[in-house]
Amino acid sequence: MSDPAPRQTFSAAVLGYFRDFGVLRETQAEYWGVQIVNFLDCTAYFALLTIAAVFLSDDLGMTDKQAGYTITAFTSATSLMLLFSGMLTDWLGIRRGLVVTMWGSLVLRLAVVWVGLTPSLPHRGIIAGVLLFLMAPFMAAIQTIFQSATNRYTTRRSRSAGFNLWYLFMNIGAAAAGFSIDIVRQWLHLPNVHIFTLGVVTAVLCLVVAQLMIKREDQLVSPDDPPAAQAEEKQVVRQNPLQIWRGMIREPAIWRLLVLIALIVGVRAVYVYLYLLMPKYWLRTIGPDAAFGTLNAINPIGIVIGLVIFIPFANRFPIYRMLVYGAMISSIALVPMAVPWTAYGMDIGRAHYLMALLCMILVTIGEVVWSPKLYEFTAAIAPKGQEGTYLGLSLIPWFLAKTLVSAFSGHLLERWSPETVMVHGVATPLQTAMVAHQLDYWHRPEAMWLVLGTYALVGCIGAAFLEKWLTQGVKASPGAA
Repeated sequence: MSDPAPRQTFSAAVLGYFRDFGVLRETQAEYWGVQIVNFLDCTAYFALLTIAAVFLSDDLGMTDKQAGYTITAFTSATSLMLLFSGMLTDWLGIRRGLVVTMWGSLVLRLAVVWVGLTPSLPHRGIIAGVLLFLMAPFMAAIQTIFQSATNRYTTRRSRSAGFNLWYLFMNIGAAAAGFSIDIVRQWLHLPNVHIFTLGVVTAVLCLVVAQLMIKREDQLVSPDDPPAAQAEEKQVVRQNPLQIWRGMIREPAIWRLLVLIALIVGVRAVYVYLYLLMPKYWLRTIGPDAAFGTLNAINPIGIVIGLVIFIPFANRFPIYRMLVYGAMISSIALVPMAVPWTAYGMDIGRAHYLMALLCMILVTIGEVVWSPKLYEFTAAIAPKGQEGTYLGLSLIPWFLAKTLVSAFSGHLLERWSPETVMVHGVATPLQTAMVAHQLDYWHRPEAMWLVLGTYALVGCIGAAFLEKWLTQGVKASPGAA
């Protein structure tokens, strides 16, 4: 007779897994309302960001360089606004800040639609560029609102799962953005400007959700917490931005956060490479038929699956160590790209698909582990009443990475992955020169990934060595001390 113990153990494990999701029952309507807005707005944001350069060039007549500079100005302005948007969130509050942000986004998206549908309008490209630039403060504000609200509407016990679920909804929105673009362009055969029309619709829906579901501002606490912990959680002091700024620069926590941001910006840049470097890199090494769209889809799909699996266990490990070790996995993800597989006789197409697959799997595993923990760590280190300000600063690595990589992407590709290279004075396609072993390692694209991966990994190692200093004052979640 077979032993039933393994079956019972497996059943208990499965039940325990799903039972751990129950911690999210402590949250209330406000939390779920914010996550609905998160999904809707991220769908619009990632769709707009993906189509913006194409819209500026194909619909409004900008050159590729002009469109690129316009997008760089937009992302740089968003980075700058993150220094102030968190303060405004702390000052205005979740509900009022959300309403103001959504109304601003709605008006500006409507204006872009008007520009796109008015061919007789002079200087349409410049006007659209200005409108995108004006969106920057609202784009920055909504991100700090999402994170501040996730912190506000979860208890200490449910906070880790709450941040992971926020990140899950964001990635579902990112995946929906790609499908939305194909629906508008290929199924409905509508012009690119109607991606912005989609943004108008989502902004209206966000305002409706905010009106119906987000009514309270107080910090959610668990009845199981001791009275002293409940009082500490509920203690929120509302200050104006100038008061917040003066108090913030005197706090040691802000300097520790800024050091951490500087150390991990190289890791955050890895995710920018997926969109700014890898498509052209794959086209030039694999060939014009490279399925780079499918390769890029591995990341958001993997994150959605990974987070669903990971959420029940997220609260069982120290926040900071998960942040650092997950970031290390993401930086190591560039190692397969740095190996000159073709030098060992492997077919260049197969070699680069293998490299890409290994890279995307490691990047996704790392992101599932570390990225939500950055925001949870930031909320844990922030003084009461300044969570929005600190969470805004935690977004700087993402927007700073996008700005820096946007500025340097052309130089990196020109140095290590150009369309053609000079071999004995003759312009030769990069792929041909690689197959014929006519390039030394430091002139091959693999060297680019080695340099970028090393930079990211060195920052993670620095963060690991500084753990004791960087974690001073962290308010740990139960079970993750």
